[in-house]
Amino acid sequence: MTTASTHPLVGDLVDGRYRVLRHLADGGMATVLLATDTRLDREVALKVMRPDLAADETFVSRFRREARSAARLSHPNVVPVFDQGEDGGQVFLAMEYVEGRTARAVVDTEGALTVRAALDVLEPVLTGLAAAHEAGYIHRDVKPENILIPERGAIKVADFGLARAVTSQTTTAEDGVLFGTVAYLSPEQVERGIADARSDVYAAGLILFELLTGQRAIDGESPIHVAFQHVHGSVPRPSERVEDLPGELDDLVALATARDPDERPRDAGAYLAELQRVRAGLTPQELDRRPHVVAAGAAATASPQWRSAGGAAATVAHPRPERTRAIDTGAASAASAAGGTGAAGGASTAAAEPPSSRRGWRRALVALLLVVALAAGGGWWWTQEGPGSTVVVPDVTGLSRADAEASLTQDGDLGYVESSAFDEQVPKGEVITSNPPTGTELSKGSDVTVVVSKGPERYEVPDLTGRTAAQARTTLERRTLTVGATTQAWDDDVAKGRIVSTTPAPGTEVKRDAKVALVVSKGPEPVAVPTVTGQGAEAATGAIEEAGLEVTRADDAYSTSVPKGSVISQSPSSGTLLPGETVTITVSKGPEMVAVPSVEGLSRSAATTKLEAAGFKVAVQTFLGGPLDEVRASRPSGGTAPKGSTVTILVV
Repeated sequence: MTTASTHPLVGDLVDGRYRVLRHLADGGMATVLLATDTRLDREVALKVMRPDLAADETFVSRFRREARSAARLSHPNVVPVFDQGEDGGQVFLAMEYVEGRTARAVVDTEGALTVRAALDVLEPVLTGLAAAHEAGYIHRDVKPENILIPERGAIKVADFGLARAVTSQTTTAEDGVLFGTVAYLSPEQVERGIADARSDVYAAGLILFELLTGQRAIDGESPIHVAFQHVHGSVPRPSERVEDLPGELDDLVALATARDPDERPRDAGAYLAELQRVRAGLTPQELDRRPHVVAAGAAATASPQWRSAGGAAATVAHPRPERTRAIDTGAASAASAAGGTGAAGGASTAAAEPPSSRRGWRRALVALLLVVALAAGGGWWWTQEGPGSTVVVPDVTGLSRADAEASLTQDGDLGYVESSAFDEQVPKGEVITSNPPTGTELSKGSDVTVVVSKGPERYEVPDLTGRTAAQARTTLERRTLTVGATTQAWDDDVAKGRIVSTTPAPGTEVKRDAKVALVVSKGPEPVAVPTVTGQGAEAATGAIEEAGLEVTRADDAYSTSVPKGSVISQSPSSGTLLPGETVTITVSKGPEMVAVPSVEGLSRSAATTKLEAAGFKVAVQTFLGGPLDEVRASRPSGGTAPKGSTVTILVV
């Protein structure tokens, strides 16, 4: 491992922001450094990509894309990604620095954990994975090295989304990355190079086994050997390695590590619920009992049922042999006499070895050479023709769906899965992109999802006339459109509060989330009431109707001031009305004519009383002061006169 003092980035300021303090660890794809974010004054874990990988543009592009996906995942049990960038050819990620140990370090130093401790570790891991699965993300590389156990705070899952960016360049047995990853790969990842949420569940089941037993469930001498066991073998029961382990934990491990993905829980959330159910049924004694691990060799002997489909026993770790010690000559002679071999006196012992023993060694040597040859041939077949062989995704961008399918599926190299999406530039029916993208190296038979263009995304503006504003908003949102500016206008035909018109007009095709402006009716516009008093009835009616109002004529009335046929009064006399409302007019019949009574010979008072009773006003003229108090004449003196008019009397 590179030390802090010799690592070239220690002391440097990366991207003008991250001051590298010391080296933390090396991985298959990157070096992890402790750095200070000088802008926010906090410690971060800086993951710097290996130089050989940083030179691969395809890898870098995928690394960035997966980093952005991981940054969108926010959960207390997931290590957050703060930043991603490149500085002088150094491609890096800035993540939360979690001070503590990995689950790998815990198992390596403490061995098998109590049931309670094992479940305490796995439960937050499943909680973080469940949140990711619900959000549509899968990890693809769940292993103890990616489980961070801090001194304080929540257990977290690291490297979310980055496993997908690992290529064959990083999976070498030389640096342990392949061992570290292949040991937790699901059968479908090994065989077909595909993964989903159930693949993460498979890895979680293997981690539970390891936490309970202190040993890997599947181990081997080479990555191919380990991968072969994932596909053709089965995972042992934890109780084969640890005495008195409850059978419910065997079932819990078996549930997650079923070879058929359909037999596993659908995601980490479902497996978490099962784990919590099992935990609730265990007693405190079962949870806290110190594990007694059975010797690995004894476990292998006692458990012949854990074998691969081909019948070969799975490889397990053997206890360390005792140190070689010298034995005396007598013991050696006794051993020789019994047909055995001794540790001392090697030359004489070999010379005394019987021919049958030498033939046995020759057979063993031939068998060993045969195994090596078969392993080499099997490795060639695995990587060139078998499940381990790979093929590069061709460029299908711009092809028709038929041509793209032909390009991918020729010779059965890859599977074709189609999806569709709108695109402003790519014509309808042509390929926009593929996932994984062009240049990605995949296992033969892997599926490639091809995104075919549906053309520009357009939505038709609906006819909203007559609907309320709330109804219009709901209708637009259902069509992925939004309400734009809303104004009001008078309208004689559309009721108040209803939509009069839209911009763009109904039937217009617009982009997703385009704004549609609404004009809402305020109802008919009020009109001023015209003044028609004194006008002739016909003219007055015409003026009112021209204003959009209705006319009602009240009973005609006598008027001494308004000529007959003209309007005496109107109601309302001013202000505004809505179109169609009514104005009432009263038309003059002219003055009311009444008979003028005869008052000659009457006294002044009697004449006045009689005339006033008839509806007239009285004017009095006297002759010489009117000493006789007798009316001698009136004007008018008979006939009819307008009621209310004045009659003059002459008093003598």
